[in-house]
Amino acid sequence: MAFVLSVLLLTAGVFSSTEAQEAYTKLTEPYRKGVDLALQQVNNHSTIQHHFLFFKSLLMSDINGGFNVKYYYHHFNLKATKCNRGTVDPDPKKCAFRNDRPLIDCAICYKTFEDVIEKDPKPYVHCVHKPLLTEDMKKTRVDLCNTLSYREGSPTLLATIGKN
Repeated sequence: MAFVLSVLLLTAGVFSSTEAQEAYTKLTEPYRKGVDLALQQVNNHSTIQHHFLFFKSLLMSDINGGFNVKYYYHHFNLKATKCNRGTVDPDPKKCAFRNDRPLIDCAICYKTFEDVIEKDPKPYVHCVHKPLLTEDMKKTRVDLCNTLSYREGSPTLLATIGKN
C-alpha cells in the first residue's frame, strides 16, 4: 500500500512539473526572457539549495511605448525541484517539483526594444519566499514598476505649460 501511494505521489509530481513546463513554453518570448532572468538570479543565490523552475503566472501586463519599445510586468511563482542548485538544463521528469518547500513569489518589470531586454533602465526583479511576502513589498513592487514606464523620455512640447 505504501509503495502504491509513493508511486502515485511521484507520478503527480512529474505531471505537475510537465504542466508547468508547458505553461512556460506557452509564454511569449519577452515574458520567457523575464522569467529566465528571475530564474537565473534565484538559482544563483547563495542560500538556495534546490533548483527552481517556473510554476505559474499570476498576472501579466505590457504597455506599448511606441517605436518598438514595450514595458512588461510579470507576477509569477517559482517552485523548488528535487534537483540540486546548479543543475544545467533540468529535465522536468528528473527534476520533479517538491511539495515540501514554499513557492517563491516573483514580480519583474523591464523595458524591451525589439523584444530584447534593455539594460537601462535596469530590470526590476523581486523574488521572495511566499510566506515572507508582505503587503508593503507588494505595494513597493507596483510603485517601482509604475515609475519604470514613466521614467523614459523627456517632456514634449504638448506637455509643457506656457506662460502668457
